[in-house]
Amino acid sequence: MKVLKIDGGKTLSGTIRISGAKNSSVALIPAAILADDEVTICNVPEITDTDALTEILEYLGADVKRASESILINPTTIENKEIPKELSTKLRASYYFMSALLGKYKYVEMYFPGGCNIGARPIDQTLKSFRALGATIEEKDNRYKIYADELIGAHIYLDMPSVGATINAMLASVKAKGETIIENAAKEPEVVNVAIFLNGMGAKITGAGTSEIRIKGVDVLKGCYTEVIPDRIEAGTYIIAGALVGSNLKIDNIIPEHVEMLILKMKEMGVKMEIGPDYVVVSKTDNLKPIKIKTQGYPGFATDLQQPITTLLTQCEGISVLEETIYENRFQNVAYLNKMGANIEIDNKKIKVVGKTELNGTEVEATDLRAGACLVLAGLLANNTTKIKNIEHVLRGYENIVEKLSDVGAAIELIEE
Repeated sequence: MKVLKIDGGKTLSGTIRISGAKNSSVALIPAAILADDEVTICNVPEITDTDALTEILEYLGADVKRASESILINPTTIENKEIPKELSTKLRASYYFMSALLGKYKYVEMYFPGGCNIGARPIDQTLKSFRALGATIEEKDNRYKIYADELIGAHIYLDMPSVGATINAMLASVKAKGETIIENAAKEPEVVNVAIFLNGMGAKITGAGTSEIRIKGVDVLKGCYTEVIPDRIEAGTYIIAGALVGSNLKIDNIIPEHVEMLILKMKEMGVKMEIGPDYVVVSKTDNLKPIKIKTQGYPGFATDLQQPITTLLTQCEGISVLEETIYENRFQNVAYLNKMGANIEIDNKKIKVVGKTELNGTEVEATDLRAGACLVLAGLLANNTTKIKNIEHVLRGYENIVEKLSDVGAAIELIEE
């Protein structure tokens, strides 16, 4: 079993370069199926989620080549066959294959996707989009068969601005006949990244990044080149690390506007920061002020940074309140922070963090990706040694996390126990 061992209390100084966005990459790779020629996706992070998606592509018969940070995908050799349970349940993002295969072949068979256990993660809005486009859906024992004689553009209203449902509706409708309108669409940068990729193939998508996206269906999508945007969640995680144990720690290759809400909240606390055009320099700051945070869809405070910032809230002088509005099971990190010395109470969808508290290293467990990131941050700050089990969750979303933190002064290593 892999365990992450951290000897805490080390000062981090130097530069951490941010990788391509996980949440973009996991949509762009399945989207490549829609092309009628080879595509190149640059700045793809080497994480287990992208490995799992590549495995599905290769299972379907695509020609996939990996070169440094790029992936070259030739989908012309694909055989549209059932994606088995052992592949689809490895990660949530496998459901992008559902929409890409439906969009191109009008037929798909696969199992319900997997992913972190952070609460109910239904795909009802995705299925609603498929039905609106004219697809028939058969489901038995978490196995889906979705098909249509043809897909017809439709007016789709999402009950909530889900990133996954928005991207799935886009992928399924780019080759549909006529115009599709997606209302209450998610505005996240990852949605825009996917739209730019599809438009580069020849799709006709407007409005990505707003609440209304319009898509005029096309018959052919050519090969193209695209680049994954920097990972705003990875950037935010390391910015928080700098506020905990940094000394002029530079977080480079970022888009500051993508983490603007985090930066504003950290400034509200009193964190010392320098904001550049594509970087942030941050240092540990004493006497931090308590704040209130409420997670929201973009451009609000990202749910994926809720767990990481909880570690920083333990160092504020007073009571901070954090409300989670996206997922109902995203406080699994709290018990382990309290085990390390934090004083946090859970009240339904809110937590109350009483600070400042000293954190001490112990054995903890990463219950999901961002809970694991929270505990890595706690381990960097804590006295003595922290050991984090189930660290595979973290490796799903943070490229070379051990190397990146070691290079700036952390005492961190992966060990086998």
